Amino acid sequence: MNRLLVSATDRQLQRDTGIPVAYYGILAELSDAPERMLRMSALAEAVEGSQSRLSHAVSRLEAKGWVERKRCPSDGRGWFAVLTDDGHAALAEAAPGHVEYVRANVFDVLTPDQQQQLGEIATVLSEQLRPRVEECLTAECSEAEGPQEEAS
Repeated sequence: MNRLLVSATDRQLQRDTGIPVAYYGILAELSDAPERMLRMSALAEAVEGSQSRLSHAVSRLEAKGWVERKRCPSDGRGWFAVLTDDGHAALAEAAPGHVEYVRANVFDVLTPDQQQQLGEIATVLSEQLRPRVEECLTAECSEAEGPQEEAS
């Protein structure tokens, strides 16, 4: 079921906005973060991806002008991803159609009782399975968080 949902939402986002669902997730996480900024390691945890894959995606988002990287001020080795104003605008433009699609295809087909059950189940599973992003926010910056060099 997870693959069906991700695939369907990716098709909708790509068709309507040109933004892959993975990039939308990155933009959304940054939008919700304090100062629209997260350590790369925390962002990787939040989007449930590897740091390597995230670094590649952030490079693509940087090329669009939607995200920029800033050095970690505590040690100068780690990196933050920061949502730019243009990235925030792209997310704001994409969000209404995406939210409507998810609502129509996930929530509107469920009864109110099923919606409540889904919320309760999702909360329990998330608390059990998802690492605490807050722990990454206070962790030491990692040297491996910086831009990845493209192979020539």
